[in-house]
Amino acid sequence: MPLNPKLPRLASGALLWAAAFSAAPLAAEVKLLGDSGFVSRHEVIVSAQPTAVWLALISPSGWWQSQHTWSGEAANLTLTPQAGGCFCERIPEVEERGRLTLEGSVEHMRVVQAYPERALRMRGALGPLQSEPVDGVLTIVISTTEQGTRIVWEYNVGGTMRYELPVIATAVDGVMGAQLAALASTLGPVAMPQATAPLPGDDPATVPQADDGARPGTAPAQAPQIKPSAVDEAFGDLGDGPPR
Repeated sequence: MPLNPKLPRLASGALLWAAAFSAAPLAAEVKLLGDSGFVSRHEVIVSAQPTAVWLALISPSGWWQSQHTWSGEAANLTLTPQAGGCFCERIPEVEERGRLTLEGSVEHMRVVQAYPERALRMRGALGPLQSEPVDGVLTIVISTTEQGTRIVWEYNVGGTMRYELPVIATAVDGVMGAQLAALASTLGPVAMPQATAPLPGDDPATVPQADDGARPGTAPAQAPQIKPSAVDEAFGDLGDGPPR
């Protein structure tokens, strides 16, 4: 059912966030779930070169899903890719007869590291988490593989919140996965890896493994050698760049 057109755009955006979270599908990428936080991680391989990936990444108005904004329009998003830069959203004036309106804004996240073509790290509580005394760290790593350019997307959230943690973790994970998929769709997606490297503390028995297609009694097929997918390990690909 469409949103009530008489609602202010900000309220409409908030309802869109809430609806998206409540309808988010179950996902299998919540890698860590503790007493006061969780880690959501997704990755994809695209055909675009790292430069094109970076330029798209820092232009969220071109791919971020509008239903996950406060204004209802991704075109209002901007991202300044430098330390202290803002991933922000403009709240346009509402044109209503007989009512004076002013333009507003929302800060989604703050950039703490921008390493062009390699990594972007931002801090902030997205969506409904903004009302809670929590913090989130979104780390996006770009690296090259034999198949193309890999994008690792990890959102680490911690703090006190009024939501049931398993529920909000699954919902946030669904939205994060959808945003990465939206970005990848503009860059020529090649593959979503079926197996991911465990984070520190993961039980190896719970980490999903890719089906190698081998028949019983035969040696497994040789998998292509690709770079590790855990964010901390992927940051090692920065080589001689600035220290973390």
